[in-house]
Amino acid sequence: MSTEQGIQPFRVDVPQAELDELARRLDQARWPDELPGVGWSYGVGCERLREIVAYWRESFDWRVQERRLNALAQYTTVIDDQLVHFVHVRSSEPHATPLLITHGWPSTIADFTNLVGPLVAPSEHHAAGAPAFHVVAPSLPGYGFSGHTRERGWGVRRTARAWVELMRRLGYHRYLAQGGDYGSLVSPAVGQLAPEAVMGVHVNAMTNGANVDPGRPDPFAGLSPDEVAAAKANDVAWQQRWGYAELQQTRPQTLAYALTDSPLGLLAWILDLEWVADEHADGHETPVEWDAILTDVTIYWVTRTAGSSARLYKEHGSLFGDMGYNPLPTAVGVFPGDSTLRGLAERHHHVVRFTEFDRGGHFASLQAPDLLVEDLRAFRRQLDTPPAAG
Repeated sequence: MSTEQGIQPFRVDVPQAELDELARRLDQARWPDELPGVGWSYGVGCERLREIVAYWRESFDWRVQERRLNALAQYTTVIDDQLVHFVHVRSSEPHATPLLITHGWPSTIADFTNLVGPLVAPSEHHAAGAPAFHVVAPSLPGYGFSGHTRERGWGVRRTARAWVELMRRLGYHRYLAQGGDYGSLVSPAVGQLAPEAVMGVHVNAMTNGANVDPGRPDPFAGLSPDEVAAAKANDVAWQQRWGYAELQQTRPQTLAYALTDSPLGLLAWILDLEWVADEHADGHETPVEWDAILTDVTIYWVTRTAGSSARLYKEHGSLFGDMGYNPLPTAVGVFPGDSTLRGLAERHHHVVRFTEFDRGGHFASLQAPDLLVEDLRAFRRQLDTPPAAG
């Protein structure tokens, strides 16, 4: 990788003193009381949290996860005065397509470790002849190894501008953009900013495809009766869960003190969103493995970026507001636990592919990486197929 434009190789190497301090804080954690019989209805259940903390302390091996990360080529560069960390793995396939992948919150690029191999080298993963990709996966500004943001304004559009510059520096002038959760906002914004470069957009875990924009004069216009009922049900469900988003959208600095000082608090905060089990789901989602959750949590802990990652909510504003129409061909993957409606997705995107899956979940790269990879391959093939006449 050339360093002509300030691109430097990067390896994850957490000092042992950091891990020792983490262990000490877990050993000395102060636990709150809990009302009897409430389960997860008041938040993360204490019994389950104690189990996962014990696993984190006694069985989780950060060095194993560090080696998995370092098996991927990683780099850093500075764009718009912000450090940007990214994975960049090129395929040996002669006609591979550059693919820009963006994670959301509370994810990190560690969530993509199971995607990179099959995307880059399909013939080595029982998919000879499938489309191959050069994978670029940046850490969002303020997240993980990209470090803290240092000034206001690092919302979705500024991030998208940085991604356009990153792809230019890497020499990619035509590429696909994929994103889940907040990435489902960033990736279409990349296409809006650089329509000549982005051949198509693939999204999952859409943040603006399940709930109506309350700022619209008639938020349910154009939806079918079934979609109206589903949108109203989604809104009721969101009202039960959106406390984390409201706090991050309004008081991220206040939250930052607790998340940066307490690994117990950080784990509980992330677990409330990332945990999938009978206590906290309807049973349709595929569970996220504890090692995957703890890898994300440990990355936030050792980089001290839990607070700066939360700032994205305040910088962006409404999760469901209109960001303008994305006219590029767009594929939407809907996994269990997500409530994306085609009618809402089509308000914001030129949807050419809409696929509903029977397993996986909101964190599809962790819960059903094989399905996400295959949908990306299918979308790439579809872009090469002329539309039917008539």
